[in-house]
Formats: sequence, structure tokens, C-alpha cells
Amino acid sequence: MMDNKLLKNVAFYALVVVIVVFSIFPFYYTIVTSFATGTAIFEINYFPRHFDWANYQTVLGGRTFPRNILNSVFIATTTVVLALFLAVTASYALARVRFRGRGLLLMTILAVSMFPQIAVLAGLFELIKFLGLFNTPYALILSYTIFTLPFTVWVLTTFMRDLPVEIEEAAIVDGATPWIIITKVFLPLLWPALVTTGLLAFIGAWNEFLFALTFTSQEITRTVPVAIAMLSGASQQEIPWGPIMAASVIVTVPLIVLVLIFQRKIVAGLTAGGVKG
Repeated sequence: MMDNKLLKNVAFYALVVVIVVFSIFPFYYTIVTSFATGTAIFEINYFPRHFDWANYQTVLGGRTFPRNILNSVFIATTTVVLALFLAVTASYALARVRFRGRGLLLMTILAVSMFPQIAVLAGLFELIKFLGLFNTPYALILSYTIFTLPFTVWVLTTFMRDLPVEIEEAAIVDGATPWIIITKVFLPLLWPALVTTGLLAFIGAWNEFLFALTFTSQEITRTVPVAIAMLSGASQQEIPWGPIMAASVIVTVPLIVLVLIFQRKIVAGLTAGGVKG
């Protein structure tokens, strides 16, 4: 009995170790490679022999890469704020206000997220050109918000439904308006869900490539995924793998830091509503 239990525990932790190694090793090797220069990049080294910051200096000393980072920060942050604002108000209506066609509307919102980006690229491009937003950050904010809203609305509606009705009824008795109920009553209770959906929306906007490549045409307006892709230059014979690895590390570290900062909220947001009673 004890031997079987011990064997199961050993097998479980061995599986966990394998999963962790397979998940972390690519990023770890990217970090190791980012410190290599010259022919050392093509040598297989699992531990850095020396720390050469030349690749980081090349990337950060470039003409536009720091600006590209600022573009990504601005676009991703604005997208999250706008998407969460619209999603909170929409989820309140879908979860708390009874009206005909509510279920159909929610399913329609979810169905929008099923379309791949390439399917709506041409139509969205024409819309952005018509609005005069081409080659501006607002073109990406608009497109990212459109694709982020279905997910955020669906998740926040689910969380909003799980909130006790008695809290809302007590606020209504005290004379609270719907806006007061949303901002003063529900928002503090929705923080885990807001952090989870907001972080996922931020990561999606930060890493998005197709729209960023299509809706921007100048180096100073591009985001970091497109900027990294453009580091290869016109010649495919001499791809600067060192600077590319360094740039990848630079743009990945902020996401890791955000996850570590909000990990408690993320876990609470992912597990909330999973246990009843």
C-alpha cells in the first residue's frame, strides 16, 4: 500500500519536473544565447560561459526599438483599460438585467471570437483606412479591443452571475444607481476576475503580430513583435540571432514580472466559482 502510494507520488513529481523543464527550457536557452556573440551563438552551451551584453546594447541602442517597446506598452495598456471598462458594463447588463434575447446575445458575442484574424483582416483594414487610423496606435487599439471583448465579456458575465443577489438588492434599497452598484459594490468583488482577464488581454495585445504588421508601415509606429521580426533585415543569409534573442528576452521579462506580481489574484480568478456551497 505504502509502496504504491510512494510510486504514484514519485511518478507525479517526475511528470511535473518534465513539464516544467519543457516549458521553461526554451526561454532559458534564449537567455543563454542572448549573451553569446559571433560563432559562439551556434555552439551548444547549456550554461553561459560569460556575460556579454553586446546584443542588448545593440538592441536598446537601435534607432526605434525603445520606441517600439513604448508603443507596445501604450497599446496593450489602453486596450486592457478600454476592454475591461466595456466588459464590466456589458457583463452587468448580461448577468443582472433581464431582457429578451439575452442568451442569444451572449452566444453571439462568444461566436465573434471564433473567427480567425485572417478572416476579418481585409474588412478591418478597410474600416481602419476609412476612419483615418492607419499607421497609428489607435488602429491597433481598435482591432485588439474588438478581439479582446468577447473573451472578457464572457468571463466577467460568468463571475457577475455568481455574485450574491442580496448584495445588489441591499444596494438598491439604499438608493444606489446601477453605476454605483457596478463601481462601488461589484468591482471590489471582481478584482480576481479583472486581473486574470486583464492580464490575458495584455499578453494577447503585447504578442499580437498580424494586425501590427498590417496596420503599421513605419518603424516608429510598430510594436515589439514586428520590430523583432524586422531585425532579420533584408538579407536572410546573415540573420542576427544574438540581437533577436536579446530582444526576445527584453519583451518577455515584463510579462513574467506581471504574472509574478499578480499570481495570487490570477489563481483566485481562475478558481473562483469552482466550489459551491
